[in-house]
Amino acid sequence: MDDESKQQGAHTLKERLPQPDSVARGLGWFSIVIGVAQLVAPRTMARAAGVEGGAGAMRVAGLRGIACGVGILASRNPRAFLWARVGGDALDLGSLALSSARLGARERQRAARAAVNVACVAALDVYAANGTTSASRAPSIDYSDRTGFARSPEAMRGAALSDFDIPRDMRTPDLLAPYTRKQQTGAKGERLRAGRITNEA
Repeated sequence: MDDESKQQGAHTLKERLPQPDSVARGLGWFSIVIGVAQLVAPRTMARAAGVEGGAGAMRVAGLRGIACGVGILASRNPRAFLWARVGGDALDLGSLALSSARLGARERQRAARAAVNVACVAALDVYAANGTTSASRAPSIDYSDRTGFARSPEAMRGAALSDFDIPRDMRTPDLLAPYTRKQQTGAKGERLRAGRITNEA
């Protein structure tokens, strides 16, 4: 297989994979849901995972999950919270490994299934943490040389009035138009006479 085929295959695989930002949002909601379940029913969650531990430890894990989930959903840069989830996954795997050594065969099977689930979620956490876009790292764009005008202010001054048509509802009513013109003519004549007197003086 040549290099071009390999690049095309990698590009196709990348397009088919979910975007890290979408995965991060899903992990945020998943973390909140699991955290709430650990707070509400800690003993049930411990039995489902096949671990030995008090309700207090499970509630602490629930609070950790809720904090990470809220941080992922609310932060503009959720990468730190995603890596915190990765650390929590490592702690969970360690706890499962220690507990399984002291459990019976049936409980060890539950712990093994829980460890597989945690490992899969941890892989998603690492994928999202490595690929999530950070708003703070986005390149800044310099607009200091832009004015927002198509031409210079001198060239645009009065351009809007060249083809401006006064709306009908803003025009002087036809019945008042003669009086308005008379007043404008009179004011113009007074200005002309004042200018003539000034020039003669």
